[in-house]
Amino acid sequence: MLEVDSVIGRRLHSDVALVGQISQYILDAGGKRLRPKLLLLCCGALGCEDPRRWPMAAVVEFIHTATLLHDDVVDDSSLRRGLATANAAFGNPASVLVGDFLYSRAFQMMVEASSMRIMEVLAEATNIIAEGEVMQLMNMHNADLTQVQYTEVIRSKTAKLFEASARVGAILAKASAEHEEACARYGQALGTAFQIIDDVLDYTGDADLLGKNLGDDLREGKNTLPLIAAMQRSGAADAQIVRQAIENGDASQLGAVVAIVQRTGAIAVAMEAAQAQAALAIAAARQLPNSVYSDCLCQLAQQSVCRTT
Repeated sequence: MLEVDSVIGRRLHSDVALVGQISQYILDAGGKRLRPKLLLLCCGALGCEDPRRWPMAAVVEFIHTATLLHDDVVDDSSLRRGLATANAAFGNPASVLVGDFLYSRAFQMMVEASSMRIMEVLAEATNIIAEGEVMQLMNMHNADLTQVQYTEVIRSKTAKLFEASARVGAILAKASAEHEEACARYGQALGTAFQIIDDVLDYTGDADLLGKNLGDDLREGKNTLPLIAAMQRSGAADAQIVRQAIENGDASQLGAVVAIVQRTGAIAVAMEAAQAQAALAIAAARQLPNSVYSDCLCQLAQQSVCRTT
């Protein structure tokens, strides 16, 4: 990861000062860097020492960072990782345009890898992520969203880049088709579990630990698994409170909604769904050769469902 950070620092350079300033601002804000770590762990699990693994790990972080810049503008978010979002600090136009810079820099670096297969995987992932974001936008304030539809959205907007990161690690390792698919299944399941827990934490987390405002999903009219499960398991009056909060984007009802989510056992439903995805990820990791790297992949899946940030 130190080598990846070195690549990131070099490739963020631009003669346009504001580009580098905003890019560095959001990257310096921290974050788990799960996607590049996932790529490197899959490389390690498959015995890959290809030096292209570092720039490709930087590429997936650039793609992820670009989506964050754009998401915060779309969601009108003001806080991320305990700091003002880039759009709050620098304005929406600058954030959107620097997000575009990061996307285009990522594709420049993909070309340098001289692998059409890697280009294919990451180009497809970037396109599907954009489709997922549009699906989520279309479903804002939709209290009738089903769990199947919810899962489709998060697999596109979140899990797809996890899947692509793991698959690129296998491609760099020149892995067998079976091992490549195991890595891809691992990434998709881990990403799905990760997003479900993110959505749970919006109703159960600590704002100081999370570094973002609780109730942001509700304010945006975003219907997530805890709310879907709560409406399914509550009486008509409580279901109507949750429905109206989603349809109106009414964060003032957060206390009442959280009480309903807790009272109906909706958090347990969402946690069970996340744990099922983590189990799928672990099963996929165990299809890889035994090593400290595959062990770490299993630990990462286990930790993904018991995190508080």
